[in-house]
Amino acid sequence: MSDAPVLFHTLPAANSMQLGVATLNSEKTLNALSKEMVQLLGKQLQAWDEDDSIAMVVLQAAGEKAFCAGGDLQNLYSSMREHHASDKKDDLLSNAYALDFFEQEYRLDYQIHTYRKPILCWGHGIVMGGGIGLMAGASHRVVTEKSRLAMPEIAIGLFPDVGGTWFLNRMPGKLGLFLALTCANINASDAVFVKLADLQLPHESKAELLARLQACEWSKQAEHNKLSNHLRLSHILHEQQRNANVVSNAGPLRQHFDLINQLCSAADLSAIISNICQLDASLLNDDVWLQKAIASLQKGSPTSAWLAHALQERGKHLSLAEIFRMELVAALACAQGHDFAEGIRALIVDKDQKPQWLPGSLDAFQLRDGERYLASLWAAEQHPLRDLGAVESLQKRAA
Repeated sequence: MSDAPVLFHTLPAANSMQLGVATLNSEKTLNALSKEMVQLLGKQLQAWDEDDSIAMVVLQAAGEKAFCAGGDLQNLYSSMREHHASDKKDDLLSNAYALDFFEQEYRLDYQIHTYRKPILCWGHGIVMGGGIGLMAGASHRVVTEKSRLAMPEIAIGLFPDVGGTWFLNRMPGKLGLFLALTCANINASDAVFVKLADLQLPHESKAELLARLQACEWSKQAEHNKLSNHLRLSHILHEQQRNANVVSNAGPLRQHFDLINQLCSAADLSAIISNICQLDASLLNDDVWLQKAIASLQKGSPTSAWLAHALQERGKHLSLAEIFRMELVAALACAQGHDFAEGIRALIVDKDQKPQWLPGSLDAFQLRDGERYLASLWAAEQHPLRDLGAVESLQKRAA
């Protein structure tokens, strides 16, 4: 097998069509998304979009542990350390690597969200951060019995980016805010409940599914009804699920839906955090899932908590393109600030698990300190992502 970070091949299908298959191939790093992987995926997706013989795309990953555990943070960390030591440390735009990485990653995520052809994402194993960014925009998203999803950015001083402001805001009730604040892991059942996935299938059924996809008579892209292939894929997936007799019990997020809504419906963030962290012991009992969520919030970056909340509030009525443009500014501000580099140091570099956040509490956070995360760094016509949204998607969610 090639050691390329992303592998591409095609599978023959009926009606002289083909399936494009993209495989994240960095198993040792749990398929963490590097800039090279982003570039390779973007280029190949564009080529397949223009190839009328490609009926649909399958996005999968090597190994059994993870689809994608997030972004590759090592190079970002090095760029931040170099930037912080330079005489341009106060200039958000002077970290060229961070700007290039986040711009290209968000551009790829948007490309997937607005892709003309069906994309089937097989989200087996760990799906976190940048992995959810890839998965969230796919037209057809499958999770398995081993899927575990999370947006853990508060633990490293970032925020739920890669469109997180968009898809977290569209979850039932206040669940999106809770997930942003607590890094809580969710299983396949909860992933479907909060609309991060479309359906659950057994991982062992994947080979059978691919065989059915190859046997399907797909429409050619030149035909008038370009949505027909989305409907064909939806039909095959739902039939596969019925045949597999998948039993999906409510996950912890759904079980605690009413409680989470109550906790996160306070008027301001301080009250929300207080509500979560001061949960009555009788409610916790032996609930390990809730206990871990509370512990993650207590250990997380106060600035990240503020930013996640602020972005969701500001992004309620923005388009997906506007969300990505807003998140790019916030990401660069995080790269220029203290907590993002400190979080990576504590979790990945030194691994002491003892980040020293600045400020150390939400009470010490000054609103004026947050202004740079929401600032306008470019005129509208100069924004690096200004072209997003210029062409409307030909389809979304035919599934």
